[in-house]
Amino acid sequence: MAHPKRKTSKSRRDKRRTHYKSLAPNLVICPTTGEAHLPHRAFWHEGKLYYKGKVIMEKEVLV
Repeated sequence: MAHPKRKTSKSRRDKRRTHYKSLAPNLVICPTTGEAHLPHRAFWHEGKLYYKGKVIMEKEVLV
């Protein structure tokens, strides 16, 4: 059976384990629009940018 020649440091071990979260991104439902989006991210819905259930900005329509 193989044995490590040197001890793996905590930081090196933890760097390898950082990507487990990206396997299944969890989505949350906006209470205002009912739209599913990534948590702690702003999202567009029907020409408006929402964050924490509030309208942050509206898309300008050029004529």
